[in-house]
Amino acid sequence: MSDANTAAPANSGGTVTVIYILYLVGLAVGITSLIAVVMAYINRGDGPEWTQSHYTFQIRTFWIGLLYGVIGVVLLFVVIGWLVLVFSLVWMIVRCVKGLKFAGSAQPYPTPGSWLW
Repeated sequence: MSDANTAAPANSGGTVTVIYILYLVGLAVGITSLIAVVMAYINRGDGPEWTQSHYTFQIRTFWIGLLYGVIGVVLLFVVIGWLVLVFSLVWMIVRCVKGLKFAGSAQPYPTPGSWLW
C-alpha cells in the first residue's frame, strides 16, 4: 500500500525550465516574457527548495531586462542605444542559458540577486 504522505512531490523543475524557455522565445515574441514572469510570481513559494532561487532569479531577470531595454530605447536617440540593446540581448541569453544549466541539474541558482550573470 502506498501512503499519500510518502508520495514524491511534484517536480517544479519543469516549470522553471519552461519559464527560461519562454524568456528566450520572448526575445522574438515579447508577450511570452510577460507570461513567464507571471508564472514565476505564481510559482514562487511552491515546489522544491532548489527552485526558489530560480524563481527569484527569473523575476529579477524580467525587471532588470525591462530596465536595460527602456534605457536602450531612450538612448537610441544617441548612437549608444544600439550598444545597450545588444548588451541587453546577450545578457538575457546568458542568464537564461546559465539558469537552464542549473535547473537541468536540479541545483539552486548560486547568485539569484546578481545584476549581471
